[in-house]
Amino acid sequence: MIKLKKDMSLVQIVPRVLQTVLNLSLVFLGIILSVLLVQELVVFSKILIQTKNSDYKLFLANILLFFLYFEFITMIVKYFKEDYHFPLRYFLYIGITAMIRLIIVDHDHPINTLFYSLVILILIIGYFIMNVTPRERPDSKWFVKK
Repeated sequence: MIKLKKDMSLVQIVPRVLQTVLNLSLVFLGIILSVLLVQELVVFSKILIQTKNSDYKLFLANILLFFLYFEFITMIVKYFKEDYHFPLRYFLYIGITAMIRLIIVDHDHPINTLFYSLVILILIIGYFIMNVTPRERPDSKWFVKK
């Protein structure tokens, strides 16, 4: 049972309740994604076992879908390991993987493929900028007056 102090106000209780709801929802989502990940492994193994089906597009699409599930589960794990914080780089990884999957699966229209490629380029440039930028914020040591 949760013990509440007498001096806790509503302003302190509401964020804790919402954080608990968010954490429980992410655990439930992680379980669902894990089930879907295992289901994707079963589908993937069926594709490998079937010798008649040599559709490499389906094969690659299923591999990338597997990695999308894997990345979402990894992001949820990182959320809990990094004190309830989603690292931005994982969103970029997921975006790049999703766009690559989209190019592999839906490459019938060249202009759409070009747009998807430009989106990947923008995500990679964003990732590069994020890695080049120093982790310290301006208020930490650069603007401290002596």
